[in-house]
Amino acid sequence: MSAAAPPSQAVDSPQVDPHKRKAIRRAIGAGSIGNFVEQFDYGLYGYMAPIMAPAFFPESDRTVAVLGTYAIIAIACLFRPLGGTLVGRWGDRVGRKKTLLWTIVAMGVATGLIGMLPTYQQIGIGAPILLLLLRVVQGAVSGGEYVGAVAFIVEWAEPNRRAYYTSYASNSCFVGILAGAGTAALTSWVFEGQALDSYGWRIPFLLAVPLSLVGMWLRRHIEETPEFVRATEEGTDVVEAPVREALRSQWRPMLVFCGVSIMLAILSYTWVTFYPQYLTDTLGLPRWMGLASNAISIAVLIPTLPLAGMLSDRIGRKPMLVTGAIACIVLVPVAFRVGEQGTFGAAVASQLIYIVPEFFLTGIVTVCAAELFSTRTRFSASAIAYNSSFSIFMGITPFVATLLVSTFGTIYAVWAYLAVGALLALVVVSAFMTETYRSHLGADKFAR
Repeated sequence: MSAAAPPSQAVDSPQVDPHKRKAIRRAIGAGSIGNFVEQFDYGLYGYMAPIMAPAFFPESDRTVAVLGTYAIIAIACLFRPLGGTLVGRWGDRVGRKKTLLWTIVAMGVATGLIGMLPTYQQIGIGAPILLLLLRVVQGAVSGGEYVGAVAFIVEWAEPNRRAYYTSYASNSCFVGILAGAGTAALTSWVFEGQALDSYGWRIPFLLAVPLSLVGMWLRRHIEETPEFVRATEEGTDVVEAPVREALRSQWRPMLVFCGVSIMLAILSYTWVTFYPQYLTDTLGLPRWMGLASNAISIAVLIPTLPLAGMLSDRIGRKPMLVTGAIACIVLVPVAFRVGEQGTFGAAVASQLIYIVPEFFLTGIVTVCAAELFSTRTRFSASAIAYNSSFSIFMGITPFVATLLVSTFGTIYAVWAYLAVGALLALVVVSAFMTETYRSHLGADKFAR
């Protein structure tokens, strides 16, 4: 299997006029804002979980309370495949723009309502049930938001710059997480003790409402993607049953994407949700140090992702994915070893090592979520694949990582968990994945 796209699929990017380039920039902004809101909420929830836990669970056992708060993330993420499938079906039938317009509104409303929920002390078991219901709504909607935004950007992009442009979608996720971390740190600093526990933690969740309104405005002022318009003859020739068609014709690339994305889900969400708490609860760093060290590493990664996209647009997707998988196996235990020194400097250094595999994987897995699938069923196929792998492991990883450390008494059990995912990805990429960079988006791509 060649590392380059087949000659029949390879394309050269024509000269792009200034008006089209401006439209591409607007598409990047409109697509990325939803990812920002989603990850702002997810990062905020992950960082605030230890603080929120007593509000929704009995305070008698702190570990159980924190695990319960993380378990709500995991349970909610189990609904992402169903929600993503429904959203993906609408995206392939009515278009990317209309679908993404209402998903961002739904996410903002659900996140804002979390900040208004009553506590366990007020209504008992009803408190975690209401929290779970709102997280389920978020999970269902988010199941189609990310892949839809990626498809939106890729379908606007020039063929030889797709990874570069989608790197900004990846960056919007990390900027959202960074904003969540910064907001959590600022909230923890401004509100202390009883004030933080009783009402301070609620304020950041309310910020999602105005953010969603901004996203709605951006998405109302961008046109449907040229690729979708062309593939469906301006929306008059859509697939009647895109989910069924995707399962019939796209199942091989869907399995390939699942095999690759599990690794990235474990890698990323161990880092941004579990590790800061590990630094605090196990290694004894003050909470602000755990959050600040994580924020520094995210801030360092953000400007490098467009460089990774440019590199992948030159050498292809497969070399980047293979390098990233090897880096997961080799460098993550080194990062954990450095972090065990228990100082702020060691916490920063460990996470700077940790982001090396993130550099090779994050944006590349993102662009593959669109490139592996044909246009007429792209939203449905990518939603099914993404939510059957990445979303589920994104949700369960903080819980699993906490449980592994509690059971085995070492963070290297978490590395073993990641290594299994990395080995799976190495096999899938090497043996089954077809190179997709510079390929025609409308063509069917079958893993061989």
